[in-house]
Amino acid sequence: MQAPYQASMEVLKKREREEGRRRQAVGKWEKKLLEEGYLEAKLIHSLKITKMPLTIYLTFIYAILYLLHTNLRLDNRPIRLKKWPHLPLRFRHDGTFKILQVADMHFGTGVLTSCRDVLPSEFTYCSDLNTTRFLKTLIQLEKPDFIAFTGDNIFGPSTTDAAESLLGAFGPVMESGLPWAAVLGNHDQESTMTREELMSFISLLDYSVSQTNPPSIDIDGFGNYNLSVYGAPGSHLANSSILNLFFLDSGDRETVQGVRTYGWIKESQLHWLRSVSQGLQGQNQEFNYITENLPVATSPALAFFHIPIPEVRQLYYQKIIGQFREGVACSSVNSGVLKTLVSIKDVKAVFLGHDHTNDFCGNLEGIWFCYGGGFGYHGYGRAGLPRRARIILAELRKGDMAWMGVERIKTWKRLDDENLSKIDEQVLWEFQPSR
Repeated sequence: MQAPYQASMEVLKKREREEGRRRQAVGKWEKKLLEEGYLEAKLIHSLKITKMPLTIYLTFIYAILYLLHTNLRLDNRPIRLKKWPHLPLRFRHDGTFKILQVADMHFGTGVLTSCRDVLPSEFTYCSDLNTTRFLKTLIQLEKPDFIAFTGDNIFGPSTTDAAESLLGAFGPVMESGLPWAAVLGNHDQESTMTREELMSFISLLDYSVSQTNPPSIDIDGFGNYNLSVYGAPGSHLANSSILNLFFLDSGDRETVQGVRTYGWIKESQLHWLRSVSQGLQGQNQEFNYITENLPVATSPALAFFHIPIPEVRQLYYQKIIGQFREGVACSSVNSGVLKTLVSIKDVKAVFLGHDHTNDFCGNLEGIWFCYGGGFGYHGYGRAGLPRRARIILAELRKGDMAWMGVERIKTWKRLDDENLSKIDEQVLWEFQPSR
């Protein structure tokens, strides 16, 4: 009986000696990694993992290295931080702030995605790259301070990788380094990402100031947020928001009483809009107090969303600037968006997408509703009708010493024709001093 017992003891002692040597070796390895500043080693050291058996230790090391390699590297390229634009958004030294609205890019996969509704005489070959070229051209021509994408940025059914399509669609603006923001349309989510995933992804792209939703607020949709534009550098209002931009998710499709219809802006979103607007107008009272000689006036706001509200149909019978070429494809549900906008008083104009061949501006109860016009070549259009985009220009009024609040908001459109024609310039709003 002694022999088996002694043999067992010898085996245990041998294992202890081997484990001791392993621990000594691991200690030296850990020390070296710590000296080199490896994150994995710091984590392991803080967890005192060297007390674990070597196999568990090595498994843990391997798992960290694997995750770092697979999850935090793209195409074997090292990870990097998102590039941010210069913030906050603010007016230029010359007292202007220019926005380029891009509606309905309908981007697919790039060079292999064909164009729709173009004349053979217009292009030898036409693809998403024509959309990319148009966007680059407008950025160079108009030199905007900010770009607003108003939905259907990609066309889900034409891509099997939504992330790649988004990178292709927004590539020119990311290369430009300009701040930009986006909302979703009804086609963006028809590929490999949900609406929440899409907005999260968009918010992480270079120079994007898009947001998924306000933090800690229960709200319908994804992509409801506001951005503030501050006064010109060196002015009394350099640290004050004097132009507000609201972005809202108008949804995609829903079923109402068994019938499919387009989405609409919900009450939770309108409640948020009223609340934020009230808060911003409170700040507005404060900066008017600071500047003393300025009359108290609500800072103007602009709103951006994709699907038009039902009341836009009424503009067919009213005076408009631009063309009403197709029916308004809106929801069968009227959720009271116009009533809310009228009540909060600060929104002067709303910028829409969705109906590609409409490019008009029309006024409903003192608020302008303007289509951007179809931008992308993979989206439907009309043969012979150039793709187009809308420009919005806000101008400050000049005080005795410096720039003051917003004096005027103008808009026009640019066509993707031989001359990059500028058409339908108009004034949307002008400051009226109180008497």
